[in-house]
Order: sequence, then structure tokens, then C-alpha cells
Amino acid sequence: MPKLFCLLFVCCLLTACKPDAVLPSKYTPTTEQAAIYPDYRDITIPPNIAPLNIRIEGEGIEYVEHISGSRKGELIAAAGKDGKIQIDSAEWKQLLIDNKGASLNITIYTHRKEGWLKHPSYSIRVAREPIDPYLSYRLIEPSYELYRQLGIYQRHLETFDETAIYENNDEYDKKNNHCINCHNYQNNSTQRMLFHVRAEHGGTVFADNGKIRRVDMKNDSILGNCVYPAWHPKQPWVAFSSNFTGQAFHITDPQKVEVIDYASDLVFYDMKRNKISNILKTDHTMETFPTWSPDGKRLYYCAAPFPKYDRLPDSLKQNKNVLTDVVLGNYKNVRYNLMSISFDEATRTFGQPELEVDCISIAKSATLPRVSPDGRYLLFTLGDFGQFHIWHKSSDLYVKDLSSGEIRPLTTTNSPDVDSYHSWSSNGRWIVFSSRRDDGSYTRPYIAYFDRQGQGHKAFILPQKDPQHHLLRTKSYNIPELMKEKVTVTPAQFRKVIYDDAGVQKVNYGK
Repeated sequence: MPKLFCLLFVCCLLTACKPDAVLPSKYTPTTEQAAIYPDYRDITIPPNIAPLNIRIEGEGIEYVEHISGSRKGELIAAAGKDGKIQIDSAEWKQLLIDNKGASLNITIYTHRKEGWLKHPSYSIRVAREPIDPYLSYRLIEPSYELYRQLGIYQRHLETFDETAIYENNDEYDKKNNHCINCHNYQNNSTQRMLFHVRAEHGGTVFADNGKIRRVDMKNDSILGNCVYPAWHPKQPWVAFSSNFTGQAFHITDPQKVEVIDYASDLVFYDMKRNKISNILKTDHTMETFPTWSPDGKRLYYCAAPFPKYDRLPDSLKQNKNVLTDVVLGNYKNVRYNLMSISFDEATRTFGQPELEVDCISIAKSATLPRVSPDGRYLLFTLGDFGQFHIWHKSSDLYVKDLSSGEIRPLTTTNSPDVDSYHSWSSNGRWIVFSSRRDDGSYTRPYIAYFDRQGQGHKAFILPQKDPQHHLLRTKSYNIPELMKEKVTVTPAQFRKVIYDDAGVQKVNYGK
């Protein structure tokens, strides 16, 4: 059979299997809600988001979805027995343009043996403010054992296009075995970015307007590796935490993994001069998760008193094995306050630590502070203990209004399960965060509108072309970061620098 004929035959079969997108003329109204995944009911969406494709679950023969704009336009999409509604991208884009600042009304019809049913309608609000068009994240198995099949990817939020920023090896390779993590951008722009490489070919990869280099950030004058980064908003400077970290894998605990710091400090890196210096280096306090204010004049971070440090004999206070045992024996009592410290850009000097949120007094622990682009809101995660909240079911998103001092949870945005690592859009109207609300095991990116009154709205999962995509992809999304543009450095360019061990630069100590 000729190949062209085979192709036409398959296309005809596929077309024949898809029902016509026509509203039923006869139907019976029902109070039964249509069972849909993902849950896109009563949410607020950006005017530049990809189609919200859904799967309708039930015993229907076919399904129809009718979406009408409160201001203008409509579209109709249909599905067969599999219930997968996939909306035409061009029609969807136009509908959002026509109804920016208004709402969409969605009605689902189910065809069963007894006839058509019309389910109760629901609405979706289309915000006026767009979201940054790109989102990057790392994909990794939740319980990983080997550094393989890891990658940092970027997704175009206006379409379903996903491309690799960098991937390590597909198969285990002892010689080239390396982890990649902690990608970060300056002001949501990919012109300046970084990520870490661990194990083989280790170092921190910096990209500055297309120029790439890998730096060995270890130095005898700082605690250890540089870990959690934060670009200064104006200058080629990065604040890092330097962490001495360990992991514990639980057998029966539902949180599965516990990442624990035995020590941590804050350091300052000048990328142009390739120099690193200590910001805070203390034995009795663990500092981590730095983030800058939008004007670059203040650094926020988290700090926890080292458990029982004052009770240790002086002879044991520098013994890493003893310190490890102390933290492991008290890890559920380690709690972090939110702190800040002033910064003078002219002299590159820091002031004295100031308390922002006293979490310890309420038996809670804060992590991952991020300041809104307008400088008004401090977004953070609050959990029962520790600093690795992406596995803590107690973790929720909170904000502090820096103008009034009010602290409150984002109740409408949060869920009973993990809600953690988060980033702001460049206009401050959207947040993206990691959540395990679907199944308790996989972190998936959720998007929520953050209005001008400082309220978070109901979150929705990252839309996919196949509405079952998130259920079928057996990887967790780590560190969702919003970007104003695509990373243009190619994976091959990153790989060349990473594999060039002779070309790695060694960081120098000093200001």
C-alpha cells in the first residue's frame, strides 16, 4: 500500500473518531457537576495562557464544551469517549483577547445512552495583566538515587512548547555523572542567569548576555559550596547561601525525604571581579535562602539558631560529626525566622540583622522569602519545622505586607498538601509555585493570580495539550521560575563549558 495512501487513511480514521463540535439541540438539565481534570472551575487566568484543555470523566459516549465570553465571542470543543477536550489554540487566543478583564462562561454537555445532559455552568475570569511568557523548571524523579535523566526545561506559557535549557546524561555514566540545580535569573530576565553543577564537572555556570563560564565557588574562607542564589536587581552580584547539607530518606514517614542543614552562612559574589566574601558567618546561627528587595538596598533571608549550641563544650563546637548528630537528633525543633539586613551599594557593605517575622515564637518555620516587584509584599512559605518545605505537608504560602506589617496566609491559594517554592511574575500580579496537592508525591507547577489588594486567588495547574499529561509524567517539577524571555543559550553551548574541566575558573576571596 503506498505510503501517501496509508497516511491519508490514518488521518481519515482520526477525523472520523472525533465527534463534531456542535451544541446539542435537545438536552436535559442536571444538577450533577461534570467531573473534570484539571480543576479549572472559578479561577482567574492570564490573558496570554495556553488553552485550558480538560478531561471529562464519566460514562459518556461523547462530550461537548461550550465557552462563551461575557463581552464577546464563543467557541465549542468536543470529545469522544475518552473525554479529552482539546481547544483550538487560535480560537482560544482570540477569545481571551476579546474578554480581557471580563469572564468566560463554561458549560459541559454529556451524551449518555438516555440522551444529552447539560451540567451546571461555571466561570473563569480573564485578568487584564499578562503573565511572563516563559516558565523554567527542573524535572526529576521524586525519590532519585542516581544523577541521570535530569534536565532544566523552559515552557512557553502561551503555547505548549517545552524545550531543554540543559540536560545531563540519559544513562548512568560514572565519568560524567553530574546533577544540575538551582537555576536563577536577574529580574526575570534570562540575559543573566546561573545554575549549579554537582559531582563530576562541578561548579556554578553563569551566563551573562550570551557569555558562559563555569566557576568553582569553593574557597577556604567560606563554609562550603554556594547553594541558594539571589541576583542583585541592578548589578552583576549574587548573594548565596553556603550550606553544609545532608539528606535522610524515610521508610514510613509520608514526607519521604528530609533535607537538613548542619551549618549555613550567607556570602556575596561579584561576578565581574570573580570575588566572594562572607555576609554573615556565624557558628550559632544558620542563615539561608537570601533574596533582594527590588531596589537592591535590603537582603532578606531565613535564620535558625543552631539547636543546643550553647550547651556544647567549646571543644566540640567545630566538630562536624558532633554538629551533624545534634541536628539529626533535633531536626523537628529547628525553626527559621524571617530576617533582613540593609545593604549599601556604594560601599558594598551590610548592616545589622533585623527580625521581619518571628516564626519561632509561634512554633513555625519560614523559608524561601521572595519580595514582589513593587517592593510591597514579602511572599514566603511557612511550615512546622526545618527548611526543606517542598516535602512538608504543613507548608503553606504566606505574605507580609511590608507597608503595614500585616502577615497572613494565602488561604484561597493554599491546599491541605504541600504548597512551597514560588516565584513572582515581573508585574507582580502572578505567582507560580510547587504543589503536591494532586497526589502527595509529585510537585507540579500551579499558577495563581495575586491582586492589587494583596489577595491570592484560586490556583490552577500548568495547562498541557494532553489534559492527562501531569498524571502520566512521573517526574517532579522543581524550582518554577518565571521569565520574560526564552533562554537563547543552547544546551550544546552549556554542555561545552560544563565538560571543559580545564577551563573552569577558581573563585577568589575578597571584596
